[in-house]
Amino acid sequence: MLGFHHERSLPRKMTMNSLCRRWLTVVLLLGLSTAINFLLDPYVSLTSQAMVYVLAVVVAAYKFDTIESSFCAIAAVAALNYFFVPPRWTFEIAHQEHLIALGVMLIVALVTSSLATRLRKETITAHLNEQRARQLQLLATELADSATLADIQTRAHKAFSAGFTGSLFLALDNSAESIQFGDIVSEQIRHGMQQCIKEAAPLGPGTGRWPNLEAWYLPIMSNSRLFGAACVGPAVADDKGGLEHAQALAALTGQAAWRIALSSSMLAAREEAHRQQVQSTLLAAISHDLRTPLATIVGAASSLRTQRDKLPPAEQDRLLDSTIAEANYLTRVTDNTLQLVRLSSQLGEPSRSWESLEEITGTVLTRVRQRDPLRRIQYRVQSDLPLVRADAVLLAQLIDNLLDNALKYSDGPITLTIHALDDSIRLCVEDQGPGIPEHQRDSLFLPYVRGDRSGKRGMGLGLALCRAIAELHQGQLQVHDRQHDAASNDNASGTCFYLILPIDLQQPRIVNL
Repeated sequence: MLGFHHERSLPRKMTMNSLCRRWLTVVLLLGLSTAINFLLDPYVSLTSQAMVYVLAVVVAAYKFDTIESSFCAIAAVAALNYFFVPPRWTFEIAHQEHLIALGVMLIVALVTSSLATRLRKETITAHLNEQRARQLQLLATELADSATLADIQTRAHKAFSAGFTGSLFLALDNSAESIQFGDIVSEQIRHGMQQCIKEAAPLGPGTGRWPNLEAWYLPIMSNSRLFGAACVGPAVADDKGGLEHAQALAALTGQAAWRIALSSSMLAAREEAHRQQVQSTLLAAISHDLRTPLATIVGAASSLRTQRDKLPPAEQDRLLDSTIAEANYLTRVTDNTLQLVRLSSQLGEPSRSWESLEEITGTVLTRVRQRDPLRRIQYRVQSDLPLVRADAVLLAQLIDNLLDNALKYSDGPITLTIHALDDSIRLCVEDQGPGIPEHQRDSLFLPYVRGDRSGKRGMGLGLALCRAIAELHQGQLQVHDRQHDAASNDNASGTCFYLILPIDLQQPRIVNL
């Protein structure tokens, strides 16, 4: 569970010092207007003097609330009457036209004050809405880049803190039922958060639920799935814009949490589908390709046990050779399957050490030549090859698979060459078989895909395992057409598999004892 909490000191709506400054400013505006009118009195008419007071009323209406601006309007009319309307220095009005002028001025001052006050409030509201819209846009952009629930928690808390003052608490988890609130939260806030999660609805002033609370409690949810709740304060019932903004922030946070949860679910579903596919394919391959050699082994062993005295020695040797060949085939298929599953599942890193590719290849040739009675494999290696950091067992299995494929799908000689380039070692297994069409070469390295149509049995795992081993060693495995030797008039077709392994420039130091 992730949670953020902090409390800020709430500023009062109106302190005594602020109130005194506002009324003092109103008095100064009236005094300044009166002083200006005394200076202009010999030169201007009563109408112009009235306009000076109206200007003071407009300024007060734009800067202050309705009470101050209305007082300023009434006081301005009274000051004009007392100081400048005959008879001066009294509130008496000698002429009816002056009474009408003062009445009209009072109405104009009050209307102007009301309109200016409304304009000021609308301006403040417009700026606040613009600021909140930018906050929502910024939060949406940041949440789109969030990859974990912790990132969402941090960025949402930052957005709430920028939009509201006072107490703030956020609690997120993959499941709202598993959220545990710590001791840093007061009992009231804890109870409000729990009730918000229980009802899956906003609580607090203006929400229609629990209006006596001092803060808003908002569920963080998306697509009917709860991820947590947020406590935002201070809250007042008439602040509909603030409530809508807090709900919008909570909605964006819930959508981001839903995206993370959905991504995790999709990844788990893909992994499960891949596992099921591999399992089904493997079971199908086992039922098809392993049943035949097992049946052959069982049949040969049964014949030798029940009819050994009746079978000639040549037939007994044939049955034993068949048993050994089928057992070797099962061993290769099992090794390829287990290694491919291990590499595909990334179950541990292979142990690498400094190895001689010449020694690994020599060990493989000793084993493979038991399956090559005609000695078709020719071996050429460059002297003084650099060492490579590799898993000797995996590299040996790669070379064994390449040679086994060449023996299985070609009848002519096979050439195994190894030589060093500037920054890599290239191993090439070349045969004179029918070749591989270019459109089949990409799919040749996929598991359970076989490009051959000769009827040879196999599960299609050998080359897929070879590609996985090569990539594990930061190498490449490529297939090309065999290069013809023009000097010997060799025009036979064939295939060449290239294994390219990088050379570590920091070779180990060999100490001669």
